[in-house]
Formats: sequence, C-alpha cells, structure tokens
Amino acid sequence: MGIVGLHVVPNSREVLINLYTKTLEEIKAVLEDAEYRKDVESFTHHCLSVCEEEYVFEMIEKRLGCGLVEKLIEDAQHELNLVGRMNEWKPWRNPDYYECEVIENDAPVPKHVPLHRPGPLPEEFYYKTMETVTSAKLETSKKDAPAIASGDTQSHVKIQN
Repeated sequence: MGIVGLHVVPNSREVLINLYTKTLEEIKAVLEDAEYRKDVESFTHHCLSVCEEEYVFEMIEKRLGCGLVEKLIEDAQHELNLVGRMNEWKPWRNPDYYECEVIENDAPVPKHVPLHRPGPLPEEFYYKTMETVTSAKLETSKKDAPAIASGDTQSHVKIQN
C-alpha cells in the first residue's frame, strides 16, 4: 500500500538507483567547490549506497528514514529537476554586472558600505543567559527524577470539574 496520490512502484529500488545515478551525473556540471554540489553529492551518494546494499524496499525505507519508497522516488525526481534548474540559474556565480569593492587596508569604510560588525552585548545578557541555561539544566534533572519516592505504587490525582 502506497501513499495516497502516489502510485505504488514495484521496482522501486531500481528506479531509485537510476534517479540517484542521474542526479550524480548532472550535478557534475556544478562547480566542484559549490556548497550545493557538495551537499547534493553527499546525500545522493548515501542514498545510492543504501539502495545498492539493500534489496528489500522496507530496509531501504528504514535505513534512509525519509519515508516510503514512493515518497523517496518523488523526492529524488524533484532533486533531479532542481539540479537541472540550478545548472541553468548558476546561483553560485556572480553576474557579470556585479561589482564588489574590496578594502584591504585600514582605510575608513565608505558610508554606503554597511559595517556588519555588531557591538558587544550588554553584560546583563551573559548573566541572564547563564542563569537560564543553568535553571533549564536543573528543571531537566528534576523531570528525570523518579515520580514515586517510596514504595507507594499508586499516584493520587484530583480532577476538578
């Protein structure tokens, strides 16, 4: 039984292997140092290796942990389509008209260039943060404590109407 709206694919393993292989071929057109390519290759290699190692679709689903094979097939098709579009759009490249002003010395930064340097946070911020983290740890350890301290095995709950 598959997901509503998705057809059951009897040869899902072979379909997934084919889609992952095509994705790995198409992603080669993206620059090697582009983070997008690195992420797609890493995830796709992992999925492909699981599909090559497992022959039963239930095990593929379990090991990948991303849903039923029909959904995996749909996701792989979408990724393959996205790779094609990303190759067309090339978002990792700057357009020809893009100009970047590089300042390599201690000269003052022009007024039109934002200074992405936030100032220091007030000291009280650090104290409140530490206080919150410490109290959260205490509350967590209280939650982990056993609810029944003695040999009493019944809990008494009063329900108000």
